[in-house]
Amino acid sequence: MTTEVSYRAAATSDIDCLLQLMLGLQQDDPWSVPFREEVVRESLRELLINPSVGRVFLICDADSCVGYVVLSFDFSLEYGGRNAWIDELFIRPELRGKGIGSKALDFAVQVARECGAKVLHLEVNRGNPAINLYRRHGFEDHNRSLLSKWLTRKNEENP
Repeated sequence: MTTEVSYRAAATSDIDCLLQLMLGLQQDDPWSVPFREEVVRESLRELLINPSVGRVFLICDADSCVGYVVLSFDFSLEYGGRNAWIDELFIRPELRGKGIGSKALDFAVQVARECGAKVLHLEVNRGNPAINLYRRHGFEDHNRSLLSKWLTRKNEENP
């Protein structure tokens, strides 16, 4: 059974709704760094007012927001120029298994193409069952490790 949904570009007035959905994601698949609401709120605001760095979409059914998807952009010589990342994808647990995630991935591919991305990437924690969905949609593991170096003080300025 597939549930019909629509997508709406998020605005700064949606930050509280997005934060609630993000807390749901943290319960399912927490970030590797602490979720600090005040930092996340400011990062969301920055993303929402600057579409050159990414896009945020609410996934809605007839009555409410049931999830969200965040795309962010970078540039890579290896991958031929502008790239997009699915930075976050969340569907409320009670609505999973109804095709909403698949449709959201298709939507993300469409938006990434429209924004000029050559490749769409995503990162998923080991053990996250959504990895099977991503593989069915053509995402491949590159057998690489993600390494990060904080350029600001981690505990003060990063989420």
